[in-house]
Amino acid sequence: QVQLVESGGGLVQAGGSLRLSCAASGRTFSSYAMGWFRQAPGKEREFVAAITWSSSITWYTDSVKGRFTISRDYGKNAGYLQMNSLKPEDTAVYYCAAGGFDVFTTTSYNYWGQGTRVTVSS
Repeated sequence: QVQLVESGGGLVQAGGSLRLSCAASGRTFSSYAMGWFRQAPGKEREFVAAITWSSSITWYTDSVKGRFTISRDYGKNAGYLQMNSLKPEDTAVYYCAAGGFDVFTTTSYNYWGQGTRVTVSS
């Protein structure tokens, strides 16, 4: 069993940065791929970024490439999403997830956090 808790969201001006954290409990977290998804008001939850269990491969949706960086710290049993050059269209609730045999789809993840809200003002 893995429990995930996100933090680090908030209100930031366009062009600013935030670092989201995903604290995991459970010894098996390091054996799972980790993903970040987001859900804007009135929209479906969408893929943002993912990283393999070994951190050897990362994926990003096109709209965040070059601005966001996903990483994980095995010693702290945590994952991160560094978000730079934020835009108003990045405004959403951000969720971390563990599992992901198909890292791009929500249904393949076994565990989800409760989400952290990111608001980017113009």
